[in-house]
Amino acid sequence: MYIEKQEAEKLQSLCRRFRIDVLDVLHEKQTGHPGGSLSVCEILTTLYFHTAKLDPAHPDWPERDRIVLSKGHAAPMLYRVLAERGYFPVAQMHTLRDFDTRLQGHPCALTTPGVEISTGPLGIGLAASLGIALSLKLDGSKARVYAVLGDGELDEGGVWEAVMAAAKYKADNLTAIVDWNGVQLDGANDDIMPLGDLRAKFAAFGWHVAECDGHDVSGLCEAYDKARCEGKPSVVLAHTIKGKGVSFMEGRNAWHGKAIGDAEFAQAMKELGVEA
Repeated sequence: MYIEKQEAEKLQSLCRRFRIDVLDVLHEKQTGHPGGSLSVCEILTTLYFHTAKLDPAHPDWPERDRIVLSKGHAAPMLYRVLAERGYFPVAQMHTLRDFDTRLQGHPCALTTPGVEISTGPLGIGLAASLGIALSLKLDGSKARVYAVLGDGELDEGGVWEAVMAAAKYKADNLTAIVDWNGVQLDGANDDIMPLGDLRAKFAAFGWHVAECDGHDVSGLCEAYDKARCEGKPSVVLAHTIKGKGVSFMEGRNAWHGKAIGDAEFAQAMKELGVEA
């Protein structure tokens, strides 16, 4: 779906602020996952602020669209987006990973408003999302399910079982979005476990495929719209950069879960346009 220039600029401004705030909290806490949080920023922002049908005042609204962050280690960015959307106060971001916080290291559906499924172990989110999607169809609901996966997560065999099942049951209310940044915990995907031609793979499994720049908010919104296909589940292959926005983090697997030092934080803030 085409979006006006003014809306695109608003979404881009939100993404810049979210990057700054997430890095601020991760630096403060000296724990968390910066690389994958930065790469998924535009994906989550466009879903929550443009595409998905939601009501933060009523998180359990039956007709809401469901968003599942299968790559649960990117929870800091999910929390920042949820807070801005109105699910809980932004100030609670500074309780990240504290004892008794509801903002745990990975998303917890029991404690955090807006979290649909508890995720952390990679490979479970798509299967859970398929279950939700099929349940919604049985109920006659028009709600959609969006599952956000990491590309390294596609190494998990359970993902492909869910891919096969989704095609078999014609889950056309399910859209998977792959945060395709090319890097996982231990190195480049091509070195750890090459993924090959993902477009051809998903198409061969019976999925409708869209592809876009995962940091282009207009392109993402258009891809979400194009991904809808009657009788088929859909996938958006979003090309991203791990650590996007901070030069020394970009494309580097070391920043999957590395603590941010003071000098590194100062440089990151400078690059993101924050005045000292």
